[in-house]
Amino acid sequence: MHAQAHYEPPLAGSATAGQQFYKSVSLALAIIFAAVGILFLTTPEGIYNLFNTLSRPLNLVESSAREPGFYRVLAIAYMYIVSSLAFQMYRQPERREFLWLLVNAKSASSIISFLFFLFVHPYLIFITNGIVDGAIACGLIVLHAKTKGDLQ
Repeated sequence: MHAQAHYEPPLAGSATAGQQFYKSVSLALAIIFAAVGILFLTTPEGIYNLFNTLSRPLNLVESSAREPGFYRVLAIAYMYIVSSLAFQMYRQPERREFLWLLVNAKSASSIISFLFFLFVHPYLIFITNGIVDGAIACGLIVLHAKTKGDLQ
C-alpha cells in the first residue's frame, strides 16, 4: 500500500484564478443545494406543482405528490453516495475525509429522521432510521478513534 501525500491547503490570498473559480462554483453549489433542500422541507407539494405547471405545455405527464417516485430517486442516490463513501474508506483507509463525509451523511439522516418523528408524523420508520443511522455515525467515530494511529 502506498502512502498518500499529505494535503497542504494554499496560504490565504495565494489561490490561483482556477482555484478561485473552483471555490466560487463550489460555494454557489452549496448555496443552491441548501436552498433546494429547504424547499423540499418546507413546500414539497410546491415543488410538484411547479414541475406539473411546466409539464403541461410540454405535453408531459404530471407527477403525483402522493407517489414517492421522485423521493425514491433521491433516496437511491443517497444510498449510492453513502455506499461509495464506504467503499472509498475500504480502498483508501489513510484518507479519513471519506469517513467524515459518511459521518456527516448518516448524522444528518439520523437527526432529520428524529425531527420528522417528533414534528411531522410519529412513524416507526422515522425513529428506526434515526436510531440506525445515528448508531452508524457513532460507530464510525469510534472506528476512527480506534484506528487513527494505525494509519499515520
